[in-house]
Amino acid sequence: MRIFYPFGTAATSLTALTSFFKPNGALAKIIKGYQPRAAQLEMAEAIAKAIDSQQHLIAEAGTGTGKTFAYLVPAILSGKKVIISTGTKNLQDQLFNKDLPLIRKAINHPFVATLLKGRSNYLCTYRLENSLTSHIGFSQADAKALAKINTWAKRTETGDIAEMASVADTDPAWYHATSTLDNCLGSDCDDYADCFLVQARKKAKEADILVVNHHVLCADWSLRDGGFGELLPNADVVIIDEAHQLADTASNFLGVSVGAKQLSDLAEDALMEYFKDATDIPALRTAAEDLEHEVKDLRLAFGVEQKRGDWQEIESNPKIVMALNATQAQLQRLSEQLTRASVKSKA
Repeated sequence: MRIFYPFGTAATSLTALTSFFKPNGALAKIIKGYQPRAAQLEMAEAIAKAIDSQQHLIAEAGTGTGKTFAYLVPAILSGKKVIISTGTKNLQDQLFNKDLPLIRKAINHPFVATLLKGRSNYLCTYRLENSLTSHIGFSQADAKALAKINTWAKRTETGDIAEMASVADTDPAWYHATSTLDNCLGSDCDDYADCFLVQARKKAKEADILVVNHHVLCADWSLRDGGFGELLPNADVVIIDEAHQLADTASNFLGVSVGAKQLSDLAEDALMEYFKDATDIPALRTAAEDLEHEVKDLRLAFGVEQKRGDWQEIESNPKIVMALNATQAQLQRLSEQLTRASVKSKA
């Protein structure tokens, strides 16, 4: 775990920490069978001192130490704006839905906490409605999943797809009910005022404790580094839990990749817009369908076996080069037709 401190002024009371973790302290009163752990208190005190002195701290704790409470309590008691980043969305949900509510019961210090995930983790009402009214057919499984999502969409307050136990967050149907950076309309969307992602980001700015995951944290760093704004608010303290996972996440996230699924999704979105608003441009439908075929040919050109390789291998394979050139040409055709259709639809 790593802790960074861009700013900071208020001191955290070590006395309050000791009192919180002692045998008859606040934590013992809400956790049956609670036993104080010297390592947990030692870690909590080290974090509190680091916050007070505005120093970086790298801490490693063994299983059973209780490291989550060891960093949550001094962070809350500090009274500072804190961002906590976890290694996975599951850990993020556990921290927000289980650990923080427990701490809230025990700690005599008011605080506002909120959760913020990446864009694709929130329901997009525009894309869901677009899919439900589209003339493109869906498989029986997708149609059933979309019906469940539509029912849930009418009652959810957060739009967090993790709420949907009956439709797994890995279900392909979510593509039709969530957005990506590539297909989000932003402020041009008719549903922007009620957008769940916009609402979540607004709450993030107002919270004392903001719980994110490494992907969101890296996305924010990437935007700031490129001068394109920010996803997260400025914070006094940044706590990175499971910090050993950060390097892999950063290298994967901050790189640039293009895959067959992205291209197929583009073709599908283009077809959806054709049937919705641009049926008088048949060349748009042809271009989208031809792209789907070229993507399939490109995947076949690379072979069945998935492997890593360098660009020299691709350049020396005429079959792959030919398929790449054909896909690129088809993308250009589709781009031209989408430009023509753009006057008819914001999407």
